[in-house]
Order: sequence, then structure tokens, then C-alpha cells
Amino acid sequence: MSTRLRIISLAERNLRRKPVRSVLLLLAITVVTGTLFSATLFISSMHNALRVGTYRLGADVIVVPKNSVREAKSALISGQPESFFMNSSVLNAVRKTEGVLTASPQIFIKPTTFSCCYSVPVFLVAFDPATDFTITPWLAKGLAGSMKTGQVLTGRDVPVITGDTLPFYGSPFTVAGTMARTGMNYFDNTVFMTMDSAYKMAADSAQKAIRPLKLDKGQISAVLVKVKPGYSPERVALKINYAAGGQGVKAISSDKVITTVRAQLSGLLKGIFAISAVLWVMALLMIGFAFYMIVNERQRELGLLKAMGARKSHVFRLIVTEAVVLSTSGGVLGIAAGFALLSGFKDVLLHSLKLPYLLPPWPVLVELVAAAVVFSHVTGIIASLLPASIASRMDVFEAIRKGE
Repeated sequence: MSTRLRIISLAERNLRRKPVRSVLLLLAITVVTGTLFSATLFISSMHNALRVGTYRLGADVIVVPKNSVREAKSALISGQPESFFMNSSVLNAVRKTEGVLTASPQIFIKPTTFSCCYSVPVFLVAFDPATDFTITPWLAKGLAGSMKTGQVLTGRDVPVITGDTLPFYGSPFTVAGTMARTGMNYFDNTVFMTMDSAYKMAADSAQKAIRPLKLDKGQISAVLVKVKPGYSPERVALKINYAAGGQGVKAISSDKVITTVRAQLSGLLKGIFAISAVLWVMALLMIGFAFYMIVNERQRELGLLKAMGARKSHVFRLIVTEAVVLSTSGGVLGIAAGFALLSGFKDVLLHSLKLPYLLPPWPVLVELVAAAVVFSHVTGIIASLLPASIASRMDVFEAIRKGE
């Protein structure tokens, strides 16, 4: 057996001799690693959802009624069902603005009811298939053909399957397909229909619905804009505000909306890191003090090891190995605890923050797990350096005499 294997085996036996102390130190590392890992994963998942959602939204600039900017941001970021309308004449003004590559209208509708059997707060969004660049790319994946009047495309979190019938404002709609999960409620908890379907639903609601939908043909909620290459979204938004601002609308850059949310997340992450840093320092001091006490308790044992031929490096590595075994085990437990903690409280946090959530890709998850293990490993090394150095410099006979 090699010296390294013997040291690891001896370290494990030494830790088992004091189970209570070992468990307490293990829990300290578990708490620190679990807190930091779950917080990092949570923030990374939010950033990933924003990235994926922004990509799938596809709009560089969004034009909405000036008095509904707040509701529009809530609808796009958190998928909060909202209803607000403006005249579609805005669309022509937007399309004529310098720097606009393409523009497509959408209608946002907050349904009065979804169904007698479902409690998901769905969001109704109508789009124009002829000009849309947000929903249309999904039609080839979610549908066998183009969407027809009376058909809807649902987000992944809407509890229906293809072929089901959904009633909105007294009109039945057939689920023609389901979109892939994005992590953004704007897509995942939304029911998409064509604008013709929305206008017909509104017209029929006067006779079919208890509370009719007040939507006139020619009204829209938002204009989604793609800018030409070489133009910045912020500059085009300013031009649109100048050209169409007199019609009571406001153009906002989608990057600006996302940047605001990311700034909020960065502030939250800094706070969590500050708390984790305090916990980490406390864990370092706890482990360092514990191993300092361990070295004092085991002076006779360590002196006998040296008398039997153990070198200073062997004693040093023995103490460090004990700390590393303990901290790495705590790190692995912390990762598992972090996953469990996040799974248990994720929905509560998301409901409170009203932000999107989508786990990052597997390569990123693997990197986060590896970083957490390395973090716990390094914690053990740092905490044990001073006690290990003291143990390795002990005089053999003095150590044996003091340990008697």
C-alpha cells in the first residue's frame, strides 16, 4: 500500500474516532456549500431563462401604450396576464421609422376564466402570422401546418394536450400544438392565437360571454420590432418615440428591460455572496480551531508516529487529509442539500420575485457542481494549514511527554 493510501485510511479512522465532532464540522461545510451552491444555481437559472426568453422573443424594441409600460414589462418578464390596447395606426408609423427592419403587432388579453377545471393563470396573446417573427418559428415544430382560426398554440406549463378544447370568452378553441419549455411565463403559461381569432372571439363574446371582451378590430397591444443591422435598438427606440410618440405610445429597448432585471439579480446575488462569505469565514475558523484542538489532543500519537519514522511531511499531510476528507464530504452533501432546498422553495421564491426560471444547460450544471466541490476541498486545505504546520514541527520527545 502506498504512503498516500495509508494516510487517507488513517485519516478516515481518526475522523470516525470522534463522530460527534466530525458530524458538526461536516454540517458546517454542508451549510456553507449548500447555501452558496443553491444561490448560484438559482441566479444562473434566472439569467439562463432571461437569455433564452430574450432570444426566443426575438424583438429588439417593443412599442406599447405610454400609460401601460409597467404592465407591458410585467407581461413580458413574468408572463403576468394583462390587457391594454392602442390603435393599430401606430404600426405604420413604426414601420416607416429609420432603422426598423420589420415590425409585427400583438394583442395581449387577460382572460376572465380559463376553464372550470384548471387554475393556471394563462395569458392570451394574439399575433399576425403574416409578419410575426416570435411565434411563427415555433409553428413548424409545434404544428403540422399553419394555424387556423379557432386554433391555439399553448405553452409547456398550460395543462392541456394537443386536441383538447379550451373556452375563452364563450368561444371554444382547439389546442393544435404545444411549445417547448423556455422558463419564461410569457411563453410557458401563454395561449397563442391568430389576431383574426382574437377579433372574432371579441365580437362573439357580446352574445356568448358573461363578461364580453372589449376589443375592437384595429386595436393592438404592442408592436414588436427588429432593427436593421448596424442600428442600435436604443437609437431606433428614440426615433420611434419621436415619430409616433404623439399617438400616446412608448418604445422601449428589450435589452433595457432585461438589463434592469439583471441588475436586480446582481444585487440579490451580491447579498447572498456576502452572507455566504461570512458563513465561510466562520466555517474556516471553526474547522481551524477544531483541528488545532485535535493536534493538542493527539500530541502523544503524533509524537509516536514521528518516533516510528514518519516525516514532517507525513504528519502535515495527515492533518490536511483529515480536513479535506471532511470538507469534501460536506461539499457533496451541501450540493445535494442545495438541490433539495432549491426544489422545495423555488416556486415560493419565483412567485415572490415574479421572474423567469430555467435550469442552465448540463455543461454549466457540471461546472457549478465541480466548482462547489473544489470550493469545499480548498476550504478544508486552508482551514487545516496552520494546525498541520504546528503538528509537523512538534519535537518528538516533547510531544510524547506532553501527551502522557
